[in-house]
Amino acid sequence: MTEITTLSQFLTTANTQFHIYDLGRRVQHIDMLAFHQIDSLLAPYPYPIQGHAQFAIVFWQQQQQPYIWFVKLPLDEQGLLSPAPRTQFIKMILEALGRDPTQTLTDEQQEQLANHPFSFKPNQQKLALFNALVRLQLGQAASSQYEFAAQYLSGQAPTETWQQLGLQGLADICVRAHQFDHLNDIINAFENVPVEVQAALCQCLEHITVDTRLAERLFAKMSQAEPDLKVMYLAALASNTPLSMAAIKQLDEQQLLNDNSLITIAARNWLALKDDTCRKVYLEALAKQPQHFFNQVFADIVAIPSLRHGLLSDLRHPERSVQLATAIGGLFKATSL
Repeated sequence: MTEITTLSQFLTTANTQFHIYDLGRRVQHIDMLAFHQIDSLLAPYPYPIQGHAQFAIVFWQQQQQPYIWFVKLPLDEQGLLSPAPRTQFIKMILEALGRDPTQTLTDEQQEQLANHPFSFKPNQQKLALFNALVRLQLGQAASSQYEFAAQYLSGQAPTETWQQLGLQGLADICVRAHQFDHLNDIINAFENVPVEVQAALCQCLEHITVDTRLAERLFAKMSQAEPDLKVMYLAALASNTPLSMAAIKQLDEQQLLNDNSLITIAARNWLALKDDTCRKVYLEALAKQPQHFFNQVFADIVAIPSLRHGLLSDLRHPERSVQLATAIGGLFKATSL
């Protein structure tokens, strides 16, 4: 019998269909071919966070309800899944389930799998968006909160009833923006609904690809917003790299690239940092923060494969400021201890 060494191999051998979603930085689907490369230790995990891969496996057999595993695995220095923990996780699954992940489990097996050392629980915002995406991708109906959210955003419910809204319902609307008139309702909502609802919408939008018209509305709202509210619109622009770059430039000009916005960019808008100019602006602002903060954020973003080469080049860039040069010196000192 063939030895099972990867998660893909296990799920395929068990005759399941499956999807993989990243739940580390943004909730997003990972292409099957890309995951096979990651799972086989041939490619780095594309969205590392704090030295780990955090992802969900959604799998099912034929007409059965899908099963979901939330998995958090450490990465090595190259950004690959660390071989030993990955092997330990697969071994643990095989011991609990044999070769069928969809078998009926005993209470003891359920407890064993629920409490394994590689599980994690996504926060409420990510979980709502993840549930909405999975339901849509599997052709399932939206949640029970969807109908009221649709009525509220379309103006059929009084504005003051916003406290009856559920985050899950708003997430359902956002992932189904292409259906009915939801997109226009979301765009209009940013002029008509309380800031609390706008904040909840932004928490959903930061994980999905946003229509250009909606992105332009978000950018306009960010430009007009009070300083402490700008960051929520910035995060919602994550999928639109040109407007993310413009937002970062605007915040820099207003001297608002503070610790909160710098963390938000690292967590959500990191695609903007692939641009050399935008990345330089970001690093210069980061260098104004305390040394330990600079070190932590730099270590987090340099682990992202798409940013790594540019950031390592920036460490020796001749045109960096004295402040940035000093911060980089502090970084080298800390990493050499």
